[in-house]
Amino acid sequence: MSQPALLVLEDGRSFAGTSYGATGETYGEAVFTTGMTGYQETLTDPSYHRQIVTQTAPHIGNTGVNDEDDESQKIWVAGYVVRDPARVSSNWRATRSLDDQLKSQGIVGISGIDTRALTRHLRERGAMRAGISTELLDPAALLEKVLQQAPMVGADLADEVTTAETYVVPAIGERKFTVVALDLGIKSMTPKRMAERGIEVHVLPATASLEEVLAVNPDGIFMSNGPGDPETTEHPTTLLKELLQRGKPYFGICFGNQVFGRALGLGTFKLKYGHRGINQPVLDRATGKVEITAQNHGFAVDAPLDGPVETPYGTVEVSHVSLNDNVVEGLRLTKDGKVLAFSVQYHPEAAAGPHDSAYLFDRFVELMEGRA
Repeated sequence: MSQPALLVLEDGRSFAGTSYGATGETYGEAVFTTGMTGYQETLTDPSYHRQIVTQTAPHIGNTGVNDEDDESQKIWVAGYVVRDPARVSSNWRATRSLDDQLKSQGIVGISGIDTRALTRHLRERGAMRAGISTELLDPAALLEKVLQQAPMVGADLADEVTTAETYVVPAIGERKFTVVALDLGIKSMTPKRMAERGIEVHVLPATASLEEVLAVNPDGIFMSNGPGDPETTEHPTTLLKELLQRGKPYFGICFGNQVFGRALGLGTFKLKYGHRGINQPVLDRATGKVEITAQNHGFAVDAPLDGPVETPYGTVEVSHVSLNDNVVEGLRLTKDGKVLAFSVQYHPEAAAGPHDSAYLFDRFVELMEGRA
């Protein structure tokens, strides 16, 4: 039986609804995602750690939950906001309802609120701290607790989501390359996409040392997506500088793009409300092609769009831009006309989502082959 629930934002706006998932109380940064499908992948994406996620699509839970589509071992969102949860799950792959899955993992959510109004509010005011409670239904009292929470700016979260132990995803078929993937919040589909291309992927914790990385004798380095403020992520940035000095081919996505930017001497900044969803248009400036991409980031790289920047490692230029707001969506490092490293702000593994950007894994292979 659903209970009354309350959502309060840090600027005092509140929404009354009913509980969805577990009962209790939770706090995080309120954000929204525009994908109409892929809620299971969204919930299990470590990049959503400490965030209360609002689904802009009104009907959520229709296809239930299965055992194949998780992007990690658990649900990472701090809380979940939907308008009309499905009363019955209907899909041949479903093993349980989304409501049951949220309850089993203690994820507090709220339903029956005007998610369109909430989304418009976040677009106008920006992502902000929030709380959901089924226990404290007085807006003023809940707001007081929301304001005690730490903001996302300055949050160093990679160590909270990374793997505790190194593990290996073997190449499918003949092994052509060995790659070290630094897990800043990696999604399970990412090493699978590399394995499909003959890459043996050694997934290392975010705290891995230079010696541990070099001990694998990798042909290339990869850094994954992940949560938090890139300005606080010092160790991966320092590690990447050392690896770039050694000429290791590099590919980064999402948080790995921000770490790449910082390693090259560029800044990062917090977006007003971020890019989240599986329908984000991006321009590849080299080819002129537009890709529909899956994204989940609240921070971006600060780099000039009108020209290259010289760094100690070579020349860096913006390779991809968002067609919604001109935010940097990719970087490319070259020296003497040769590509040394590249990154994108979005998710080419795209599960669930568009596959327009899968070619980037082939580009990584070309980079390690010396053909880029």
